Amino acid sequence: MKDRAGRRRARRFAIGTAVVVALAGMNGPWLYRFSTEKYHQYKINQPEYKAANGKWEIVEFPEEYRQNTIHAALLRTGKVLMVAGSGNNQDNSDDKQYDTRIWDPVKGTIKKVPTPTDLFCTGHTQLANGNLLIAGGTKRYEKLKGDVTKAGGLMVVHNENPDKPITLPAGTRFTGKENGKTFVSKDPVLVPRAEKVFDKATGKFLRNDPGLGRIYVEAQKSGSEYETGTEDNYRIQGLSGADARNTYGIAQKLALDKKDFQGIRDAFEFDPVAEKYIKVDPMHEARWYPTLTTLSDGKILSVSGLDDIGQLVPGKNEIYDPKTKEWTYTDKVRQFPTYPALFLMENGKIFYSGANAGYGPDDVGRDPGIWDVETNKFNKIPGMSDANMLETANTVLLPPAQDEKYMVIGGGGVGESKLSSEKTRLVDLKADDPKFVDGPSLEKGTRYPQASVLPDDSVLVSGGSEDYRGRGDSNILQARLYHPNTNAFERVADPLVGRNYHSGSILLPDGRLMFFGSDSLYADKANTKPGKFEQRIEIYTPPYLYRDSRPDLSGGPQTVERGGSATFTSRAASTVKKVRLIRPSASTHVTDVDQRSIALDFEADGDKLKVTVPSSKNLVPSGWYMMFVTDGEGTPSKAEWVRVP
Repeated sequence: MKDRAGRRRARRFAIGTAVVVALAGMNGPWLYRFSTEKYHQYKINQPEYKAANGKWEIVEFPEEYRQNTIHAALLRTGKVLMVAGSGNNQDNSDDKQYDTRIWDPVKGTIKKVPTPTDLFCTGHTQLANGNLLIAGGTKRYEKLKGDVTKAGGLMVVHNENPDKPITLPAGTRFTGKENGKTFVSKDPVLVPRAEKVFDKATGKFLRNDPGLGRIYVEAQKSGSEYETGTEDNYRIQGLSGADARNTYGIAQKLALDKKDFQGIRDAFEFDPVAEKYIKVDPMHEARWYPTLTTLSDGKILSVSGLDDIGQLVPGKNEIYDPKTKEWTYTDKVRQFPTYPALFLMENGKIFYSGANAGYGPDDVGRDPGIWDVETNKFNKIPGMSDANMLETANTVLLPPAQDEKYMVIGGGGVGESKLSSEKTRLVDLKADDPKFVDGPSLEKGTRYPQASVLPDDSVLVSGGSEDYRGRGDSNILQARLYHPNTNAFERVADPLVGRNYHSGSILLPDGRLMFFGSDSLYADKANTKPGKFEQRIEIYTPPYLYRDSRPDLSGGPQTVERGGSATFTSRAASTVKKVRLIRPSASTHVTDVDQRSIALDFEADGDKLKVTVPSSKNLVPSGWYMMFVTDGEGTPSKAEWVRVP
């Protein structure tokens, strides 16, 4: 690989030199008229250039099918699900205009799909049956300080009755004992009963620990005179007798400061065959910006997010059972920032890279490490460089997945920080004492980089911006192939479209890559003009698809058991050097915990190729995969879809 990459770099230089020499040999006026842009277009469309660097092309949908794509996932049908919800557009949210599209990259067709609720900033992951689980989204958009007219905030409702829970409806009024001000709840709240606490040694009753419920409240009227500055106890109007004695509210400052986004509990499975959303039981916690990760038993872990009052979910994680379609809390509490990068390890534990996409305290849940969900034990992993710049970093499980090596790419400071990192960091989780070490650097500090694993075991790293949401016209129009075997980047063709916040990338079954989204805060270097959401799709065709031929693959079974073998047909079987199972992506906010490329053992006999799937259920979670074969030149076949039950 190293020699081949070196030859390709030399070849690119030679191509550029040859073109310049050829043009210089022509008459001067012609060369003068040949603009820089025309020359660039000429160069990037030369067959030799594309064979060394690949090519980017823009796909622009008809106007009626365009949307602000926030989330995308490859379905087992080969189509791409593109979800906008309200698309980071307050007007759409107010009007309940929610969008989803299904795009067929082979036929070029696009279809609108009815969207049941605001699946903006939701979580998603691939399920074993080929459906996509989608959970969480947006209940309310944030309100900046100047836009908040009614004082409000978090009210914690206490229930000291050990015999029964209590439900308070929306519109419940809370009046402060000291300040005398009244606030009104926006939603109903169920407050669990108090827990009786006994001395473990003697069995003697000690106390009742009150049940707690969290609710957002706001003043009845607008104005700063209704703000509070200190904690107070609140009497609940409408209660009497024991309920009035046992139930009360406690709130800190209730003010006109910024109100964050609020999440929803709703959950759905998207059926790729029927092409529709199927409602399942809602989560216990509302979540905006959650991560969904597959566990060892095929159940799905839902972590973090902002809740229905705009607060970070206080470490209350839950698990979805695809068989019962129900959610249960985990036994222990652990808190992470929103969209944490969480990956299933081969030992069944969860690796947290420290990368995330946003909200949460800067000193809680940001250290990378290995998490045992069952015991809640968390072992930190040392060595992370630029550890204060892991927000908006990308994390990728390097191929093949058996090696359990991860790369953390770029990132920036917490919140709207201008800080960005050019670092890549590598960790080998199979080492006796795992620790992060620096990999090859990017040219610029990069927030929101996209990273996709390719069938030839390279990783395309592209886009991002130097500043928060592309401020200062800081989008990075660069792309590189990372080669794990040489630990080196190889610069390839530059993308045509800048991509930062709300963007992502998806590997397609034909070996190309799809890029979507981007949500710049401003449209100019001076940060005076508001940005416009990038609705164009861009396709990158890697260099390996500009070679003379590619291996074929067909004829095998659709289902292959873990630990089992299956035989496929390929006229190029004798030239095959690698076979990979690649799990389809579900990408958003620099978070794609689904993608992984698994090496398969294989034997060639004539035009037959016998492949064997590893037996580990943690290495190969149940579900649908793309199977690629790659020849000695690194050219992949088109994928065959294979289900591992």
